[in-house]
Amino acid sequence: MVDEALADRVRPLLAGLAEVTEKRMFGGLAFLVGGSMAVAVSSHGGLMVRVAPDETAELLREPGTRPMEMRGRPMKGWIRVDAGAAQDDDELARWVGFGVDRASALG
Repeated sequence: MVDEALADRVRPLLAGLAEVTEKRMFGGLAFLVGGSMAVAVSSHGGLMVRVAPDETAELLREPGTRPMEMRGRPMKGWIRVDAGAAQDDDELARWVGFGVDRASALG
């Protein structure tokens, strides 16, 4: 089940961007920028955030983060951010910003 309250907090952060779409994926709600997934509200709680692979190790040192795994396999360039690490609006905006920056770089 998607955390609709969290999704409602993500939407305004993306509102001014061109080519933003929402798509149900992986049991969650993904936000795509220019066709590339930037961030998703996970069905397991919190966020899945696309990050630059060379920034992953540094970002994983932050509280409330962990490697993103899909079916037990690590996904390069993705991290999980617990809901508690995105409770503050500024922190949520920061994490969404990482995803938008990375997705925009791919487009």
